[in-house]
Amino acid sequence: MSAWLDHIKFDDQGLVAAVAQDAASGRVLMVAFMNRQALEETVQTGWATYFSRSRQRLWRKGEESGHRQRVGEVRLDCDGDVVLLQIHQEGGIACHTGRASCFYSVLQEGQWIAVDPVLKDPEAIYGK
Repeated sequence: MSAWLDHIKFDDQGLVAAVAQDAASGRVLMVAFMNRQALEETVQTGWATYFSRSRQRLWRKGEESGHRQRVGEVRLDCDGDVVLLQIHQEGGIACHTGRASCFYSVLQEGQWIAVDPVLKDPEAIYGK
């Protein structure tokens, strides 16, 4: 039933890198990790579920923020060790900093410069 999972090369911790890409624009929004259970749940529900390494549990994207990711397509790279999720980002915010993408800093003259705006204050999102 889940023989497709056998084609994925999970690391020694049982994880695989997962890139979340905006299905419409092609912009990379974030990178996270998935275990077998997270990947299986993502495919079954159509909503992105990751494995949080810091919390050591499944993390359903948007469970706290409301910024869920509806998955349009799941792809596997040629080596079988990276998953690409083409997603539709609810609310337009993928990053916990309140930005559209986690990749908001650009290296300029030896310094990282935040070039993308905060769309929503993280305190307003998470109530912290």
